[in-house]
Amino acid sequence: MLNRNAEALFWIGRYMERAENHARLIDVHYHLQVEDESVDDVEETGGEAAGPVSKWARIVDALGSREAYEQQYGSYNERDVIHYTTLDRDNANSLVSCVSHARGNLRTLREKVASELWDAANAFYLWLREKQPDDLLRESPHLFFGRIKEWTALFQGVGQSVMPRENEWHFIECGRYLERAENTLRIIKAVGNAASGEGWNALSAYPYLQAVLRSVSGYQAFRRYYADGIAVESIVEFVILNQAFPRSVHFALHSLDDHMRRIELQDKQLRSAHERVIRQVGKVKADLACLEHDDMAFDRGGLIVAHLLDSCQQLGGLFAKTFFRMGEASA
Repeated sequence: MLNRNAEALFWIGRYMERAENHARLIDVHYHLQVEDESVDDVEETGGEAAGPVSKWARIVDALGSREAYEQQYGSYNERDVIHYTTLDRDNANSLVSCVSHARGNLRTLREKVASELWDAANAFYLWLREKQPDDLLRESPHLFFGRIKEWTALFQGVGQSVMPRENEWHFIECGRYLERAENTLRIIKAVGNAASGEGWNALSAYPYLQAVLRSVSGYQAFRRYYADGIAVESIVEFVILNQAFPRSVHFALHSLDDHMRRIELQDKQLRSAHERVIRQVGKVKADLACLEHDDMAFDRGGLIVAHLLDSCQQLGGLFAKTFFRMGEASA
């Protein structure tokens, strides 16, 4: 099953999770529009003013594709950014591209996964490909991105219900939880960059980090833990370190570790490489275990988030090197 199939399964999990997280991240942008009244219409519509502070440039920066966007569109406005991030097939990380890639990988594995999983991914793609930017703006982007989250929840729910807990399942879940950890960290980093030059721990970052809570559907859960004791470092602590919240970095990495350990391998050399990946996941978990509330308060530059994000990206590379780059593994 390894190499081509393992890679396809891993990326099914990553791409579906990426589609959901990008929908959440873009939805944060709309929350910030309500909170931030300091950005004027000139910055929004592009031109020379559409620099790093442009509210439409923020979302493109968060997805790490400013250069590609500017080569294609030049300036920033709502319609172009919506099209680029959701429906542009030339953007490999647009929502439609992510769902298309997941669907394509599932097509090659239809004999190995439940037919219901293919049906869910295929219906999701067919619904999404018919959308146009004007449809999104007319119907409300917030409602559209909510529908994206519902489609991905349907896909994940089908997988939870019908897939045997064997290697195929664990590879999909490894991809999903690694992507979730990375994207939760990206949301914090992106919102911190938008907040101010002082970083996400500055007081001015509070409304932005409140939007982070809403983007991960964690606002109500956060209030259960912290009640009225709301502080910036508490928000960051919750999203990174909470052990029970399923979209926290802690929960994602511990779930990744659990699924990694459940992968069963026959080849002795591959088992040794597999154990190295597990040890590397353990190192990132140890970094998290050492963090405390005060660390969040004193990390003015967001260095903790940057370090954890780098560690997750290294995990992705190590995972690929272990399972996908052997023999005739696909790219």
